[in-house]
Amino acid sequence: MNEKKYDNPKLFVNRELSWLKFNERVIEEARDHQNPLLERIRFLAISQSNLDEWFMVRVASLTQMVQLNYQHQDAAGLTPQEQLTTIRKAAGEQVKLQYQTLNRILLPALNEIDVKISPLDKLNEQQQAYFEAFFKREVLPVLTPMADDETRPFPFLANDSLNIAVQLNKKQKKQPLFATLQVPDNVFSRLIAIPDEPHHFVLLESIIKNYISALFPGYQVNDLASYRILRDMELDVAEEETPNLLKEVQAKLVERERGAVIRLEVENSMSKGLIKRLQQVLNVSPAQTYAVNGPLNLTLMGTLAKKVSDLPNLKYPDFEAYQPNNLNVGNIFNTIRQQDQLLHHPYDSFASVVRFIQQAATDQDVLAIKMTLYRVSGDSPIIKALGDAAQNGKQVTVLVEVKARFDEENNVHWAKELERMGVHVIYGLKGLKTHCKLTMVIRREEDEIRRYLHLGTGNYNDVTAHFYTDLGLLTADTNMGIDAANIFNILSGYAEPDYFHELSMSPDGIRATLNAKIEREIKHAKAGKFAKIQFKVNSISDAPMVKKLYEASHAGVQVELIVRGIAILKVKQPEISDNIELHSIVGQFLEHSRIYMFANDQQPEVYLSSADLMSRNLNRRVELLFPVHAAKLRDRVQHIFTTMWHDNVKTRVLQADGSYKKINRRSLTALNAQTAFMNEASALIQQGKQNAEAKAAKERFIPLNNPFEEIDDNFEED
Repeated sequence: MNEKKYDNPKLFVNRELSWLKFNERVIEEARDHQNPLLERIRFLAISQSNLDEWFMVRVASLTQMVQLNYQHQDAAGLTPQEQLTTIRKAAGEQVKLQYQTLNRILLPALNEIDVKISPLDKLNEQQQAYFEAFFKREVLPVLTPMADDETRPFPFLANDSLNIAVQLNKKQKKQPLFATLQVPDNVFSRLIAIPDEPHHFVLLESIIKNYISALFPGYQVNDLASYRILRDMELDVAEEETPNLLKEVQAKLVERERGAVIRLEVENSMSKGLIKRLQQVLNVSPAQTYAVNGPLNLTLMGTLAKKVSDLPNLKYPDFEAYQPNNLNVGNIFNTIRQQDQLLHHPYDSFASVVRFIQQAATDQDVLAIKMTLYRVSGDSPIIKALGDAAQNGKQVTVLVEVKARFDEENNVHWAKELERMGVHVIYGLKGLKTHCKLTMVIRREEDEIRRYLHLGTGNYNDVTAHFYTDLGLLTADTNMGIDAANIFNILSGYAEPDYFHELSMSPDGIRATLNAKIEREIKHAKAGKFAKIQFKVNSISDAPMVKKLYEASHAGVQVELIVRGIAILKVKQPEISDNIELHSIVGQFLEHSRIYMFANDQQPEVYLSSADLMSRNLNRRVELLFPVHAAKLRDRVQHIFTTMWHDNVKTRVLQADGSYKKINRRSLTALNAQTAFMNEASALIQQGKQNAEAKAAKERFIPLNNPFEEIDDNFEED
């Protein structure tokens, strides 16, 4: 087949439209009556957070391209301007869906269980008097009204700030005046509890609006409404121009806060005059303005879920992760040396990874620890363990990726803290983000030096590990250890190894490996052998990789894809993607692991990776692809994929027309893969308890009876 046919834009979906489809699946979880109510309102909050980040990064980037008159078309054949026009319309429809979900489904459901966000004017006199006193005593001193006139220009507004626009005039004068003030939701919660009314709240901005005249004595307030802005938050670090990446990132963080406004969100009750005024002073177009039917910034619903957390029957049941006993007690290095260990988070506890690093910090035979950090929690036990290791005399080297999007400030802080504790901190390669998750522990054992590795698909973040699904491998494999040592030499110094034994490294390396494996499956298919490709990723947006999968499908290779988010390919296109099927799972946990499996004519190969099938992961980031060699562990990864593939509760299947549809479960036994994995973890915990009880019973001391008290009458001496 002519390969140029794979370039046809009709075979591709625009990346941003595909992302909006993913976020629509998140909103569907908010609408799903099978989910607990508080989890549903959390899903709505997540959809808002997702949409905000998308605007601040992706829409902002396209806006910059348009301003620079960049005309390059995407794989679907759209220029940046065409993309902007299309996605703004689609985003507007998604915002409507969010508020329909809120107003028609979630708020009525909350009212039924007596959880309410009440308008201030619906409260009784006593309650209104309480909030008037609260406003005067607590809120009023914090507020700062800012005039907008010829002598006082419109003030700078922080990104993601909630504000109130006011149109007023001096009494006895008709000239309209304008002012704005920021809602201090960084000082007070937006949800203020109503006294003696459990689970009843009033919005902070409603209180301010009701008593706002106190801020403008001598003036008449004629119009007011809330609004919120989002700015361009893409971080562009020109590394070639700076010798100190840390200082450059810190400077860019300050600069980024002053990025151009790329979205204006207003209450739909705001007058046309106020909207026009805001558009003028903020330099935004009507196309960048979104009027919403309800409270601004629906991440508010996540706050509400926390406020009513004393209703456990409205949340997912508590879940206890399984921690293998051999990784929880004794010498963890002995366990890893005996056999590789596979961890499936959050079903397997992340505490095993933390313990691996903590034990390395105190083990007298450990000489050095080397690690990459992309994202960590705000109070990370891993950071503490690394500091302890340095203070215990270990050689500790940590690559901290200070360009990790929206974690830059946190990572800059931890980089400084690690340096203060005596850790040698490096900041990666020029022009590349280091996204791989790798820890290497160098240990002296008798007369040899052994390397122990942890390689993961997720971050070293002990908080997100509770709700992100990821896979990690603990191994003492010699060749992998050699490769890992070479990778750290590349990251910290000058090294160009001739080849890697087991690991594949991006840029370039992962793409080359995957292309070679796909090409082998194509040859098997053409030879009439069993050929199959199974990938699980967060996104697939790299056009060359899509074309390679089209080629495989056309050759007869069966392609099964589990893709949580973006997917720019089309399925079931005649003679192109007939053999490609794509599933997407959105459930209780965020699907984050990356799995790459190849049938290899009945000799399966299994790989895990930090990389998605995105151009940035394959071309512009340091990523790792690593094999799973142990047969039992390969079988377990295949079991994980197969279980997810047969999920018929949270799976949506991509259709030929680009839509995603849930599986018809008629005559099928319901299978929720995430629930199945939780049940497996619970069964292992229970089995462990039973084994411990049986062992304790067997070892319990049982005193012997006095032999002279009980004599067997049938006993005869020899």
